[in-house]
Amino acid sequence: MLKLIIGNKAYSSWSLRGWLACKQSGLPFEEVVVPLYDGDWDKRRQGDEFAPSSGKVPILWDGDIVVWDSLAIVEFLNDKTGGGKFWPKDEAARAMARSMAAEMHSGFSALRNKHGMNIRQVYPPKRPDDDVVAELTRLMEIWAQARARFGGTGPFLFGEFGAADIMYAPVCTRIVTYQLPVARFAAAYVEAVLTHPFMQDWIAGAQEEEWVIEKFERTPANT
Repeated sequence: MLKLIIGNKAYSSWSLRGWLACKQSGLPFEEVVVPLYDGDWDKRRQGDEFAPSSGKVPILWDGDIVVWDSLAIVEFLNDKTGGGKFWPKDEAARAMARSMAAEMHSGFSALRNKHGMNIRQVYPPKRPDDDVVAELTRLMEIWAQARARFGGTGPFLFGEFGAADIMYAPVCTRIVTYQLPVARFAAAYVEAVLTHPFMQDWIAGAQEEEWVIEKFERTPANT
């Protein structure tokens, strides 16, 4: 059986992506949650299971095969399941979906750094910094293009839930947590992502966690 090691569900956005990938694959997997930055964190991340990733989560084990980094986990599971569960069938749509996933993987640093994922909170609205506004504008552009060109009648970026939605799911949680300004069509997309059964399971798990990491509980107004 696959084994996925993840961090706190309330805060760990990259863990969410890896976990959603495992759920999307349909393959059985063991889920191991490790509390980030607790008293045993430094010791734990030096263990053999974490060594290949230098202690980062998520990390996926398939027997003696190890995969770390969320996008690599998506691609590994895409290969393992025959290539039909994650990316659009249409070549042009698939190219765009992969480009969007890669852009999320390497970009949007202001949004990620200034508005960390915290599924358990909803903060009062506050105008984001200019660099965050610029990144939100870029998000609206690519989301709109995907929906207009390839969304069809489905509610997700490329119609059916897939890898691109997995990569942008933590952004959807941030939009709600910080009440970030988005276009009307994007609000409908965010709702579709957050009400997906996989996301509902993750959110329920986050609500049940007892761990609180104070540095992730600070709003943009008091950082």
